[in-house]
Amino acid sequence: MTSGATHLIQIEPISADTFAPFGDILTLKPSPDHMINQGMCGRHHDLAQLTFADGGKAGISLFDAIPRDLPYALTMMERHPLGSQAFIPMHEHEFLVIVAADHLGKPATPRAFLTAPRMGINIHPNIWHGVLTPIKAPGLFAVIDRIGDGTNLEEYWFEEAYTIIA
Repeated sequence: MTSGATHLIQIEPISADTFAPFGDILTLKPSPDHMINQGMCGRHHDLAQLTFADGGKAGISLFDAIPRDLPYALTMMERHPLGSQAFIPMHEHEFLVIVAADHLGKPATPRAFLTAPRMGINIHPNIWHGVLTPIKAPGLFAVIDRIGDGTNLEEYWFEEAYTIIA
């Protein structure tokens, strides 16, 4: 980035189409795929493309993140080359999701999305993304990602921060 420039990123509405280059949104479909439990539960089936490479396995962890304020200074992005990473909020609030395509081994211009309440997301392998960014407390999330050996974290620190605005 050039020194002295201001880099503003406007938060975009999220949809399955706008988020598709980066991952999947996890939310109810207009109607369930089928009914289970004596017709008392709608199953919205197979909502994400989970990937766990090189002998890794799926793991479920709980993350408890401190909420951030807007405008938000984006100074670093990370990616996981060996597995997808799903974030499922354990609260009713929306949260900020920042993603970027790869450009020659570093993030291209980031895009910022605000989820709907009770919406989760799954980030595909090798997609640059910001850290978990709740904007209201609590910041409690169930995270499904790859557990295993190997280097599954790359970080990129920007020379100059991007500012995420509403």
